[in-house]
Order: sequence, then C-alpha cells, then structure tokens
Amino acid sequence: MSEKLRVDKLLAHAGYGTRSEIKKAVKQGRVLVNEQKIKDSGIIVNPAVDIVAFDGEIVSYRSVIYIMLNKPQGVISATEDGRERTVIDLLDPEDVLLKPFPVGRLDKDTTGLLLLTNDGQLAHELLSPKKHVDKTYEACVLGKVTVEDQLAFEQGVTLDDGYVTRPAKLTILSHEEREDDVISWIRLTITEGKFHQVKRMFQSVGKKVLTLNRISMGPLELDPALALGHYRELTDEEVELLKQHRAK
Repeated sequence: MSEKLRVDKLLAHAGYGTRSEIKKAVKQGRVLVNEQKIKDSGIIVNPAVDIVAFDGEIVSYRSVIYIMLNKPQGVISATEDGRERTVIDLLDPEDVLLKPFPVGRLDKDTTGLLLLTNDGQLAHELLSPKKHVDKTYEACVLGKVTVEDQLAFEQGVTLDDGYVTRPAKLTILSHEEREDDVISWIRLTITEGKFHQVKRMFQSVGKKVLTLNRISMGPLELDPALALGHYRELTDEEVELLKQHRAK
C-alpha cells in the first residue's frame, strides 16, 4: 500500500525547506500537483501516483533510507548527544531529513560497519536476540591468541558478570613479536551483542583488545572502498539481502 502524506511534509522531507517556508511557497504558486497549482500546503498526495513539482522541478520522494557508514573512532552510535559527536553528525543535511538512526551500536573507539536507517521494522529484526544475526570483527589483540582460545570461544566463555556467551568463531590471522609481548591479528564472528562483548570475551582468556573493526553484519559487508568516516546508501541488492535475511 502506497504511503499518503501532506504536501508540506513531503517537501520538507525532500529538503525543500521548513513547513512554514513551504506554506509560503504554496501561496506564491510555486508548488504544483499533477501540473495544477495548489493553494493548500496540507492537501494529501500519494507520491507513487501524484506528480509534485517545486519551482518547475519534479520532486523525487522516498520514505525510507538505508546507509552504510564506515564509522571512525571518536564518535558515538547515537542520534544526538549534548557533549559527544555522533554518527548522525557525519551525515549531509539532506540525509538527516528522514531521521535515520544506528542499528545497534559500536563503541566510541570501535570502527567499521554501521547500518543507519529509519526502517524500524528491519532494525528490530536485525537486533532481535532471537535472530542471532552474525556480526564479524577484525581485531588487534595484545597477547598470543591460541588454539585453546579458539576452542574456548567455540564453547562459549564466561564474562565478568557471569554471562556465558553463545558459541563464536575465532580465526587467528597472524602473530607479531613486539618487544616483550606478542600481538595477534584475529577475526571473530559472534551472534549476539552484549555490552563491550568482544573486549570482554578476550579479557576472559587473559588478552586485551587494542583495536576493533566490524566488517560485516548479517549479509551486509563493509564496502572496502569506503574510507573511515565516509558513507553511502545501500544498493537495491544490499537492501534486498537484508530483507531476505530478516524473513528467515
């Protein structure tokens, strides 16, 4: 079923000004619906059927937005904060209009894939504990990660609050000798999202996460061409993959 909404709301979401500015433009005869000037900014239109024009320009309207962000360090996964810079602050003004929000969260110092959308149903499904959506990270860890750690993660480890994690897949990518210690590069896939979970999982086996980067969430993989702090909208294929994953 197509969404029906007021002309002023449609134009405001599309970035043509505030509702008061649009109301003024309507009175000036600058807004057309189906090639007819309108006098009331509150009339209801169906964007899938009706053609709305502003100053002779056809208005392209969409009600949902899906954004892939390569989150940098130093910003928080929130829509607003009185003190900290948020991921929404990284977006261009026109991409903020539809009020996207982060699906889940990455810690302030964690980088990588973050999905932002205003599709509440999709977000709910992806975050539902019942869905066990895979989330894959690459990390630099202080200490030598071993086969024993892999086995422990496969069985589930006990966190500092007594919670036993679901089985996780730990892959050791490489080791590097540094002065008096060893640095390990790993990849980890978990199916839940407890507070600081990856860091706490490594703490449970006597290791410390130095850097953490998320590379995938469900079927969505971080675009390697996307620099830190940059973003793009999802392709139609990526959106469809997410929706199919949600339906499972």
